[in-house]
Amino acid sequence: MDVINTFGSVLQKELRRDPDRARKMLLTGFRAYGTWQHVHPDRRLAPSQDYAADLSMNTMVRALAHPEKSAMCSLFVPGEPLVCAGVTPYSVEAFSSFISGTHIEKVFLNITEEKGFPQTMCSFHRVFLGAAESGLLPTPPFMVYTSLACDANLLTFPYIKRKRQMPSFFIDVPYDRNEESVQDVARQLRNLTEFLQDMTHRKITDEQLTRTMMRSNRSVSNYQRAQQILRSRDLPTHMTCDMYGVFTSRFLMGTKETEKYTKLLLKDAECAFKSNPESRKLRIAWIHVMPFMQPSMRKLFNFSGQVYFTGCDIVDDGFQKGNPNKPYDMMARRLVYSAYNGPAEGRIEAARRLIRDTQAEGAVVFTHWGCKTTLGASGLIRDALEADGIPTIVLDGDGCDPSNSSDGQMTTRMEAFIEMLKEKRQ
Repeated sequence: MDVINTFGSVLQKELRRDPDRARKMLLTGFRAYGTWQHVHPDRRLAPSQDYAADLSMNTMVRALAHPEKSAMCSLFVPGEPLVCAGVTPYSVEAFSSFISGTHIEKVFLNITEEKGFPQTMCSFHRVFLGAAESGLLPTPPFMVYTSLACDANLLTFPYIKRKRQMPSFFIDVPYDRNEESVQDVARQLRNLTEFLQDMTHRKITDEQLTRTMMRSNRSVSNYQRAQQILRSRDLPTHMTCDMYGVFTSRFLMGTKETEKYTKLLLKDAECAFKSNPESRKLRIAWIHVMPFMQPSMRKLFNFSGQVYFTGCDIVDDGFQKGNPNKPYDMMARRLVYSAYNGPAEGRIEAARRLIRDTQAEGAVVFTHWGCKTTLGASGLIRDALEADGIPTIVLDGDGCDPSNSSDGQMTTRMEAFIEMLKEKRQ
């Protein structure tokens, strides 16, 4: 921890003097930590989790080292066209999470406050905007973003586009979940392919895209089979590992790396089923992002002997199959029928499906700071799940800025919730 704090302090000082040098320093730090992480893996973790950690770090290193081959993306942008274009995508949430890991997120939050961005805005986006304003954020050749699922996308990306004069492509996902919306988004995605070809000077054929979609389907099959096996078993894990799935199920979907990760996950699940006794841990489903930077939550849940997270809806929602012979239709359906699009009923049904498929005994709905859609739906999700007999807690906090949450209150409420689940099981 002292090494990280020292690095963050030095990086902060360098940022004031020379943002370009600070970016190179950040890249060096990420590379060093990635190497250390690879050479000294946490032996408590399964191979799939070690691989996911390496994959996530390598993605950020490539984006910083080769910004000319990367693209700035919002989280729900389909990854397959970017794979075909040979582009390394990185999202607001991914970049800000790694910045938060260096413990200098406050620097960028203060910058956005000085620039007049509202404090009620999502902290992931405020950190990202602050990094852009400071000059730390690299400038890739272009950006791709959607209206799904965060309203901050419609402020962050247009602002950076104007500030840095970047070409951009916007995918407008209609609110209505119907076939007309699917066809509309499919048309936009065809236009996205043309945009990517113009930006990268690489031809993207339907055959190439179909092969990539088939790889996505194989990844989904591996993931879903692993989830079925892990109904009665568990893998020792920490909250950060659970969030690596956001990379693989979203903007890295369709990559060979994601398929390898899901193969390893399935193998780890099969090994756990053969060698481990049936788990007696409490099984909890998590709704929305996890506050993996929050000290109290890490202490309570990392390698816990009493609680196991069966799945996270924002990850599970990305692992959905489709018809690879109709790649644009497949990607469009994933967006239009996402749990994060449309009315709250979609979130409720997705939460029910996650709990049913993983046999969870309870659920946590995390209302991340600034996420108005989850905040507005949280009470409806809780009421619907409790009507089904699933104890549910709505937990307020911040997935990016640990100082924006009450450690003591979160611990007290979660410990009480866990005790209630124990009593219910007995």
